[in-house]
Formats: sequence, C-alpha cells, structure tokens
Amino acid sequence: MEKVKSTRGELLWRKQQLQLAVQGMELLKKKRDALLREFLPIIDETMKLSLRLERATQEAQGALAMAKAVDGEAAVTSVSFATKGEVHVDITGTHVMGVPIPVIRKAEAPLRNELNRGYSLTGVSARIGYAAKKFEEIVGTMIESADIETRLRRLGEELQKTNRRVNALENVVVPELEEQVKFIYSALDERAREDHFRLKRVKKKIEKRKLAIVE
Repeated sequence: MEKVKSTRGELLWRKQQLQLAVQGMELLKKKRDALLREFLPIIDETMKLSLRLERATQEAQGALAMAKAVDGEAAVTSVSFATKGEVHVDITGTHVMGVPIPVIRKAEAPLRNELNRGYSLTGVSARIGYAAKKFEEIVGTMIESADIETRLRRLGEELQKTNRRVNALENVVVPELEEQVKFIYSALDERAREDHFRLKRVKKKIEKRKLAIVE
C-alpha cells in the first residue's frame, strides 16, 4: 500500500478521492452498458450482411462462370476491358455515446443499365449483362459492409477501453483508496486512545500533587 500520512487532512482528501473514483466507476459502467446495447445488435447486422455478401459473391461467380462457359472467355474479357465506371461514396460522421464514427454511404447506386456500362449491346449476350449486374450488386453490399464493420470496430475498441478503465477502478483504485482510508481511521483512533491514556496519566499526576499540597 502507498505510504500515507495519518492526518485528518489526509483522511479528508483520500475520502474525496474515493468518492470521485466510485462516481467515475459508476458512470463508466453506465457507458459500458450503453455501448454494449449498441454493440450487440451491430454484431447480428454484421453477420447477416456477411452472409448476404457471401451469397452475392457466389451468385456473381456462378453467373461469370456461365458466361465464360457459353460465350467464351475471350468475349467476357473483351467486355471487361470495354466496361468503365467509378463508384462514388459519401463519408460523413456521427457520434454514438461520444464515440466518433465514420458513416459510409453510396453517393449513387452502383447498378447501371446496359447502356451505361460502356460496351455495345450488339454482340453481348444477356448472360454477360447478368454477370455484370451481379458484380455491381456486390459493390453495393461491400459499401454497406464497410460502413457497418467500421461502426462495429470503433464501438468494440471503445467498449474494450471502457471496460479496462472500469476494471482498473473496481479492482485497483477503489480498493486501494478504501484500504488507505481504513488505515488512516485506524491510525487516528490509535492516536486518540494514546492521547486519552496520556491525559489520564497527566490528570492523575496533577491530582496527586494537589493531595500532596493539601497534606
């Protein structure tokens, strides 16, 4: 235990520190519980989105394989070179329980019609167009996934940090301050008993001197 002075001033200061530590611990526990309430539904949402992305990827890969098998890999490769486009996203920010979190949204839908994909409709089969559409759907799901996973990571990091602070206060700081307060109380009580015993001895000596003078 840290060496402390057994004075009333020190006792008052340690009690104030203990009170602040307990209040801080309770506030952090409330924050931790609130973060947990936000965090758990996002885990479910992330898992569902992950399954959606997995299914979309499988469908896109299947459509691409079909296009290559029927139309030939050369035709698919030629269309891929002709296809151009950009995907724009809007990145803003929000706060959840005081935690800054980026918000990622599609600035425009990644899905395009056949006229906007950059290749000529003549000579391109519906299979290739379907494969292109499926891969465009993946892009939209990936943007959603990036948004939800960023939120999950930020909340998870803050939850871990808050939990560490709660554990430090609950298991180290508060017990140590309680022990220090208890020690000072004990030392002051011991000193008070010694002072009381000393005063009794002094009183007895004074009374003996008075009797001696009277006699």
